[in-house]
Amino acid sequence: MKNNLPPKKSIVIFGAGKIGRSFVGQLFSRSGYKVIFIDVDQRIINELNLRKKYTVVIKSAKDEMLEVTNVSGIYAYEMESVIRAIADCSLMATCVGKNALPKILPLISQGLEKRFTERPHFPLDIILAENIRDACTLVKEGLKILLDKGFPLDTYVGLIETSIGKMVPIMHKQIEEKDPLLVFAEPYNTLILDKNGFKNTIPNVFGLSPKENIKAWVDRKAFIHNLGHAAAAYFGYFKFPNRKYLNEVLDDPEVCSFVREAMSQSAIALAAEYPGIFTSQDLNEHIEDLICRFKNKALGDTVFRIGSDLKRKLSENDRVVGAINLARIHKCDYDKLIDVLAFGLLFRAKDESEAMFWEDLEFIKRLETDVKSVLETDCGFGSQAYKGLVSKIMIKYRTLRELSLATLTS
Repeated sequence: MKNNLPPKKSIVIFGAGKIGRSFVGQLFSRSGYKVIFIDVDQRIINELNLRKKYTVVIKSAKDEMLEVTNVSGIYAYEMESVIRAIADCSLMATCVGKNALPKILPLISQGLEKRFTERPHFPLDIILAENIRDACTLVKEGLKILLDKGFPLDTYVGLIETSIGKMVPIMHKQIEEKDPLLVFAEPYNTLILDKNGFKNTIPNVFGLSPKENIKAWVDRKAFIHNLGHAAAAYFGYFKFPNRKYLNEVLDDPEVCSFVREAMSQSAIALAAEYPGIFTSQDLNEHIEDLICRFKNKALGDTVFRIGSDLKRKLSENDRVVGAINLARIHKCDYDKLIDVLAFGLLFRAKDESEAMFWEDLEFIKRLETDVKSVLETDCGFGSQAYKGLVSKIMIKYRTLRELSLATLTS
């Protein structure tokens, strides 16, 4: 049955995790939207429906408590309820991560088909609040396969790529057990998104920052922010394996200087890639702001959180290898970026329970068996063009590994 009335002001958010609650959910709630979270965590969904609100603690010199209201939740396996919510909302967002994103597309496709049947004149915009490059392509290709033939995907669904710059640390287990909805976050509250991705009018939400060339801003996030995080975690761990927090390793002038130099090398390549969008001054100011944010002691961000998940973070198109490739394309210096990669290969940080990230265990096992194979397959340096680069990285890695072993046995 057709519905000619516009949807009520609401946003459905797949993923009630830290970014979903502390960032996307709070931005839209504060601008008058009803916020409906979809998640597989039954406890979080139950608490959202019981309280209809949650608290975000803004961590800085003085903590600020921010209450987010007008919220509810739907358990992800209640498929009919989820489909109904997609059909009726005015906007949608995903905050689930690279691995989970393909898994939610079947449910999204069913919701879109129901919505088109009932509301053919009301396209749906989907904000892809994911910390990955080319999220729009991944989702579009996935939906093409799942949607009925003839579904007007290009005109009915807006896929809005984003650059997620907000830092949200891991919550201690004791805090999560006491209050599963409480979440910590830094003061930064700007959501950069693709101005050209919307099918409807861009929402009037404080904190949204629409950009013309979103790829440039996604690359800035990956190759400066994420790259800087990696440099701090990997070199910081190498020099101070017993220091737990990011601000602790950055208190060391040598670590801080190395992070700045690595980010600056990447920034030079980024400015060459996007000359009409970024200037050297813009990027240098961004680097200094990021380093200041990285040093936020109140945030309590850990070296473990920032550095773990090596297979993904050292992969071909991600923060470190992607920056190296960009620098090679533009014939820029990238020796510090090679150092970041080599330090990353030696990263072995543990969490509060003294456990390594479980997926890193297999990666490290393969790495210690055949580092060359990892560089060629996981890092994407398999072609003949990379032969000299692979040799440089292996020499650096072995030198650092021997130095590390010597330090441990001294």
